[in-house]
Amino acid sequence: MFGSIFSFLSKDIAIDLGTANTLFYVKGDGILLNEPSVVVVERSTNKIVYIGKAAKEMMGKTPPDLEVIRPLKDGVISDFDVTKAMIQYFIGQVLKKRKFFKPRIAVCIPAGITAVEKKAVIDSCLMAGGRDVLLIEEPMAAAIGAGLNIEEPSGNMVVDIGGGTTEVAVISLSAITYSESVRVAGDEANESIMSYLRQKYNLIIGENTAEKIKIAIGSAYELDEELTYEVSGRDLVSGIPKSIVLTDKEVREALQEPVKAIVNAIKRALENTPPELSADILDKGIYLTGGGALLKGLDKLISKETGLYVTVTEDPLTDVVKGTGRALEEYKRFKKVFVS
Repeated sequence: MFGSIFSFLSKDIAIDLGTANTLFYVKGDGILLNEPSVVVVERSTNKIVYIGKAAKEMMGKTPPDLEVIRPLKDGVISDFDVTKAMIQYFIGQVLKKRKFFKPRIAVCIPAGITAVEKKAVIDSCLMAGGRDVLLIEEPMAAAIGAGLNIEEPSGNMVVDIGGGTTEVAVISLSAITYSESVRVAGDEANESIMSYLRQKYNLIIGENTAEKIKIAIGSAYELDEELTYEVSGRDLVSGIPKSIVLTDKEVREALQEPVKAIVNAIKRALENTPPELSADILDKGIYLTGGGALLKGLDKLISKETGLYVTVTEDPLTDVVKGTGRALEEYKRFKKVFVS
């Protein structure tokens, strides 16, 4: 009796615990939180000072006594204590008056995650206040969130490009028949832009600036019109501030390596897909999701390289958390998609 009352009063939560952003979906309420996975800690006391958007705004601007931490790297937990505190804070934000009652939590994970990394996710959620933790692989969650029919005996290829990893998966009969996870995604693209500017212009910029450049003029395929972006940073030689005007062609050149790694992962997945499912993919094409799917011209490049039709899903930034939430809400229907 008490268990059923406890379950009624608590709220089930779906979490997309991403390298770049963390999203919370609350059963019955939808997406209630979308915050950067960034935390600012006071070095002397290890006290957490800022979490989320406020913390991200401080990247590259903190005084010596404060440290900016991104507790997830390549899609997995790299700092357990900070991740636990971040999840606990976000749970308090979304549940508010109901935070006394422990929620059941469903979390998406990379397809290539190890047993140790799985345990870190489960333990961090339990210690942050969850009463039970379910895991679902990111490409499966993305496919559900994008509205694909994962239950039919037909192949669907999903490419989820996040902040830390790119997940390529072929899904049929509510199971992943083939998957590949490469630790190349949005963060690697930002680093490539930073490295390019340092080498070509002796210009040092921060990660936030690199991300803004990528969003504004980044592309994987030649654009119809030239785009430019004025970039300000610090001169590596003189140490004084300077600005340059960057073109989309230059950013495309900077992004060649990470984009090539993603395309090669897709090609490997196609080569390893069973023939019957390959025929389905030929008919349906490839579905792109995740923030990286928004890189201009990426769909065109993948289509050119594979000869297949490529679709960017309607809302790639939230597909994973929406799919995790839907699987949690319709647990009896989607029970098979959760992994142990």
